[in-house]
Amino acid sequence: MSAADAAPTPLSKVDSAVQGLSSSPPQDAPKEKRRASSSVPGVYNILDLEKEGTELQIAKETQKLNWRINKSPMGLEEPEKSALKKMLTTPPVKKIDLHFPLGLEVTARNLRGVTIKDALDAIYKQYRKKVYDELENPVLAGFEWDKEESWTRLIVHCKKEGAPQPKKKGKKGQEGDEL
Repeated sequence: MSAADAAPTPLSKVDSAVQGLSSSPPQDAPKEKRRASSSVPGVYNILDLEKEGTELQIAKETQKLNWRINKSPMGLEEPEKSALKKMLTTPPVKKIDLHFPLGLEVTARNLRGVTIKDALDAIYKQYRKKVYDELENPVLAGFEWDKEESWTRLIVHCKKEGAPQPKKKGKKGQEGDEL
């Protein structure tokens, strides 16, 4: 067989668009639905509560923590540590701004409802690198909600010193009485 006998067939470029095929999925195919946010029933958006005029109540336990804002909230001991799991507000919200009187503002977020621990973690994140002596008011006194000023944020109050911690018995070299 010679090269002249075998007539070369013209090469044709296969183009899927020409043949009616598409490399992308058809437009009428049902798109995957975007997953709804992992919110829990009964947990509200603070803006929705403002529209409805629903009042917020703040957990009273925040006033009894005597927590230093530059120490990890996980360092708290019982009974204060058990308060960390409680919701910061009633009704529970997904996020809330925490405003300090000097102007700093941090946001606590949790799609299952902001807990006291979430609020303390947000504050701690801002102050963890500060030395205790640098802070004018290093101990959390509590939170205040002033709907006239801003519905969507809580005012953070701090104080100079916490209440004296109960002394531990039986442990040597304990630092609990340095307040």
